[in-house]
Amino acid sequence: MSEQAALAGKVALVAGATRGAGRAMAVELGRAGATVYATGRTTRDHVSEVGRTTETIEETGELITAAGGEGIAVPTDHLEPEQVKALVERIDRDHGRLDVLVNDIWGGEHLLEFGENTKVWQYDLGKGLRMLELGVKTHIITSHYALPLLIRRPGGLVIEVTDGTADYNGPNYRENLFYDLTKNAPIRMAFGLGKELQESGCTAVSITPGFLRSEQMLDVMGITEENWREGIKQLHAFCIAESPVYIGRAVAALAADPDVARWNGQSLSSGQLAQAYGFTDTDGTRPDAWRYMTDMELAGKDLDDTGYR
Repeated sequence: MSEQAALAGKVALVAGATRGAGRAMAVELGRAGATVYATGRTTRDHVSEVGRTTETIEETGELITAAGGEGIAVPTDHLEPEQVKALVERIDRDHGRLDVLVNDIWGGEHLLEFGENTKVWQYDLGKGLRMLELGVKTHIITSHYALPLLIRRPGGLVIEVTDGTADYNGPNYRENLFYDLTKNAPIRMAFGLGKELQESGCTAVSITPGFLRSEQMLDVMGITEENWREGIKQLHAFCIAESPVYIGRAVAALAADPDVARWNGQSLSSGQLAQAYGFTDTDGTRPDAWRYMTDMELAGKDLDDTGYR
């Protein structure tokens, strides 16, 4: 079967697909032939709290279709149970099946605060709780409504997207308590869902990109995808950065793997899956950001990317 047809006839829901990793995952699933429902809060007529107008969920739908799949953009706030319920009912009416659920909802970068005054009693409580709502509560609501449709057929796949692997996050405190909880929760969710889905012949995993060159990150650093290596002058660790396409290819590879159950309940990364499935980033390399980050911290100094691509 060709790469283009690997997911022909399959139906996917990528929750949180307006930009970045979510958009790339949706597009690469479409490139493999899937019908992809892409959700998000920013549309051509409405801007979410993220505050970016340069990417919309409608554009993601068009990119999926242009890649060879069928892109269906559905504006959805995943904190609103009735909206999520209606979304799943629509997928059921349209197809009667759901083969892949990608829980990528986040959009909380504007809530992050770094520095000395980030202890739980010093952090803005409203921002911290909103972070947990966006990165944890949304995933739970979506799974609650979507999983009854997914488990109708054996072989269904749930992918919980986060920041960091279990191996990396375990010994490392992720900036502040709210962010640490938010980004560790999907890892535990995948473990728990793996247990709950096993009897239905379905699989759950968590997955993380490495140092992601998202649209927002590129804008913050004042660079583009074409000249991204200029960012290394500002932050040396940017040398290990990867494009969103890399994590997109990782998700497409998982979704097309008939033996995907071997990963059930595990915490995975784009770099790890590139080695397992043989895909590369857009530049032909295989960046392994989490191994790089771990080694750099152990060395206590900046490292170049030799041996990590």
